[in-house]
Amino acid sequence: MNWWLALVALAGLLAGCDQNMDEQPRYSEYSRAPLFRGSVLRRPPENTVARDDLEREKASNTKPVLSAGLLARGRERFGIFCSPCHGAGGDGTGMVVQRGMPRPTSYHDDRLRSAEDQYFFDVITNGHGAMYSYAARVPPADRWAIVAYIRALQLSRQASLDDVPADERARLESQP
Repeated sequence: MNWWLALVALAGLLAGCDQNMDEQPRYSEYSRAPLFRGSVLRRPPENTVARDDLEREKASNTKPVLSAGLLARGRERFGIFCSPCHGAGGDGTGMVVQRGMPRPTSYHDDRLRSAEDQYFFDVITNGHGAMYSYAARVPPADRWAIVAYIRALQLSRQASLDDVPADERARLESQP
């Protein structure tokens, strides 16, 4: 009788040896599922929020305080994400434009100089015209840094010597 149990156990073990874990039955995302009514994709429970959504929304709605660090970060991010099309000076003459892509509007255009900061943030987030969305590529804090740097570029073209503080103006005037 003992040998009979051993033989049944051995047969059970051998029957399981042919299963390949790489070839398991599965459903494609949009197929119908016999277990559920409808699609394999299940609707998330009501009022569900992704882990980062609340922080991302807060960062999107909170404009940071202007600082040298913010401008430095904006300059770096602008050089990576924006200058290929907009050019280093924001004129819309970047390398991509020189290769035949449509020329974006210069940041020094009167319409864009008078635009709200939120407009630039929204264009970076959602795209505009030939520009695609950078929402997945540039985090909200970096988008605000880019907006601050765009404003600095705009001011650099409109600034006069009278806009410079007196102590810095004296230093600039003394240079050859």
